Amino acid sequence: MTPFELLEPRSLREAAGLLAAAETRPVAGGTAVMLMMKMGVLRPARLVSLRAVEQRYSGITAGTDGGLHIGALATLSALERSNAVTSHAPVITRALKTLSNVRVRNVATVGGHLAHADPHLDLPPVLIALGASVTIVNPAGERTVPLDQLYAGYLETTLARNELIAEVIVPAQAGRRAAYLKCTTRSADDWPALGVAVVLDADGGMVRSARIVISAATDTPTRLAKAEAALRSARVDDAVLRRAGDAAADEAAVISDQHGSAAYKRELLRVYVVRAVRQCLANP
Repeated sequence: MTPFELLEPRSLREAAGLLAAAETRPVAGGTAVMLMMKMGVLRPARLVSLRAVEQRYSGITAGTDGGLHIGALATLSALERSNAVTSHAPVITRALKTLSNVRVRNVATVGGHLAHADPHLDLPPVLIALGASVTIVNPAGERTVPLDQLYAGYLETTLARNELIAEVIVPAQAGRRAAYLKCTTRSADDWPALGVAVVLDADGGMVRSARIVISAATDTPTRLAKAEAALRSARVDDAVLRRAGDAAADEAAVISDQHGSAAYKRELLRVYVVRAVRQCLANP
């Protein structure tokens, strides 16, 4: 690892301003950045630590409307243990149980997890399916965008050099049901070959609307509009589920990687969309 200067600003906006300098990277939990530095993938001259910025960016609260406000510096373990999250979006709690391991979750932060933009990450598809948005801070102010607009490509985001994620906002779910399934080729907490998040507005087996988002099989978390359309205004039965699975497999721009070939992942997608919808209907 090459030597670097460590900067410790006291505010998130100050930290964003420091990032404008060349060869400068932010670091929060450091679970990705430090590994990439050890591998020689990153060689920053300066690291901007976010540990000393305002404590409010580490908080997790539920709004009076039933939505969630998750500070970007909250750890994944804090998210997993949060009663507010369990009450308002239990699918997040369930997803975290197989996200890496407890040692990583104790250190990794929500904002860093999202900004890393590795398509194999578990939370982006879940949060996108829940309709989440992110508030982004820069030296001049802030902006809020839907989470799905954060991702530009493999390990790429739409964040400017001097921007940082400040908060994740999850809207009230109003009785919607949600599920997240991942298929791994090794242990249950490994990187997935496929992740599928489903959120349904349903009355019994009758689906009014659906949001289906996949990860790992594509370069970025991807909504599957045709699969959603196959479920919309339909009473779920085997035929409807088969159409949704086929639509998902047909429309996704699936990629090959060390976790499986594109053909393998396409068949996984066909099966796992069906499983995720079934589980969704059984979950709160």
